[in-house]
Amino acid sequence: MNTLQDVTPTEQTKTLTLSTVGFTLCFAVWTIFSIIGVQIQQELGLNQTQFALLVSLPILTGSLSRLGLGMLADRFGGRPVMTLVMLTAALATWLLTLAESYPAYLAAALGVGLAGGTFSVGVAYLSRWYPKEKQGTALGIFGMGNVGAAVTKFIAPFVMVAWGWIAVAQIWALVLAAMAIAFWLMADDDPVAKHRRRSGERPPSAGMQLSPLLKLQVWRFAIYYFFVFGAFVALALWLPRYYVEVYGLDIRLAGTLAATFSLAASVFRAYGGYLSDKYGARRIMYWTFGVSLVCTFLLSYPPTEYTIHGVHGPIEFSLMMGFVPFTIILFALGFAMSLGKAAVFKHIPVYYPDNVGSVGGIVGLVGGLGGFVLPMVFGVVNDITGIWTSSFMILFLFCGVALAWMHLAILRMERAAAPELAKLPQLPEFTGMDEDRAAGTVGPRVGPSPSANRPSTSSSSSSTDRSGSPAGVSTS
Repeated sequence: MNTLQDVTPTEQTKTLTLSTVGFTLCFAVWTIFSIIGVQIQQELGLNQTQFALLVSLPILTGSLSRLGLGMLADRFGGRPVMTLVMLTAALATWLLTLAESYPAYLAAALGVGLAGGTFSVGVAYLSRWYPKEKQGTALGIFGMGNVGAAVTKFIAPFVMVAWGWIAVAQIWALVLAAMAIAFWLMADDDPVAKHRRRSGERPPSAGMQLSPLLKLQVWRFAIYYFFVFGAFVALALWLPRYYVEVYGLDIRLAGTLAATFSLAASVFRAYGGYLSDKYGARRIMYWTFGVSLVCTFLLSYPPTEYTIHGVHGPIEFSLMMGFVPFTIILFALGFAMSLGKAAVFKHIPVYYPDNVGSVGGIVGLVGGLGGFVLPMVFGVVNDITGIWTSSFMILFLFCGVALAWMHLAILRMERAAAPELAKLPQLPEFTGMDEDRAAGTVGPRVGPSPSANRPSTSSSSSSTDRSGSPAGVSTS
């Protein structure tokens, strides 16, 4: 079924622009507690556990909602679902300013978290507007909406200092509501939704939508996204405190440096989509995990002092990464994650074109859970070890596991597609040596060949094969 024959480039550009702007604003709202949470904690007198729950609850609900919202987008189209979710999140953000108790703040935070679920809606919606060879670039541009986290970190502090956190929530809510209205009025239903409406075709059942989730490959994609997206969200929340505690920086400078990581892990996502279209998502994932493995190893090395007992006395020196090289390596890590986020979602419409919403939803759900779980893991491991760089040790181990699983899975698929690959030796220079050795043409030979004095059993005594052995006689 070709539903793209009547789609014009102008319509594609308009849809992509509206979706990307809408997702950027949703992401800005989704991470709003990273800024306003500080004042709310002071006003309510929250302890660290209560504060952590308030800040992380939107991340959790935004992640858990992605599967259901993606399935709704598959069934009813992305335009109505995206509009409804943006309006709901805007209303919840406004209600946040009316809350007077901690439970009321938690209830409002649940609604705010829905803004993070728009990602799976946008993926399902946009993938129907582009052919497969352009979906990577389109979804990469859409994924640049992650930069909304940096928008909040850059702008919200100034608004909060001038007018308080309530003004931040109200402005963010009004802007998101205005975007929802503009999206409904200016965006069009996707080509698949239009085709179903004209033909009377029924959307797939929930069982059909969920059936791909039984495949291990889907969960492998989810693990990739747990690292490239979940670790990105976790570090965006963790880094300001890390800069303050480890390097003693002012909170404003720490926030700015953390925002540069968010930018690196967001704005290059479109480039990652382009590279995935050009070179293939699999190759980009190898690049992502390879660079990430090196970066997390370097970042995980703790400040260390060494003493060498030399001839003329002890020689002491120390190794410690300053915040400038730390920030540079962190930028490289964010760049690699940005490419990887695009590459993961390049896979989905290619392998599961009829279930982009559900598959993209579960992949996004697991990735979002990484942003909820990893900060808590960082805190626990840091308390146990007393080493601040232990957070990067965790990421190094997880990246290594994901890379190993991906490589083994690819080898298994290649051998299943081409069984003759399993027969090849481990090193190409050994190709054919087993056969040649069996034929007696490889390796030193002492004395005459055993076949030289053996009478021929063939009717043609002069007939020999290319190894020098009589025809019809096995030399193995």
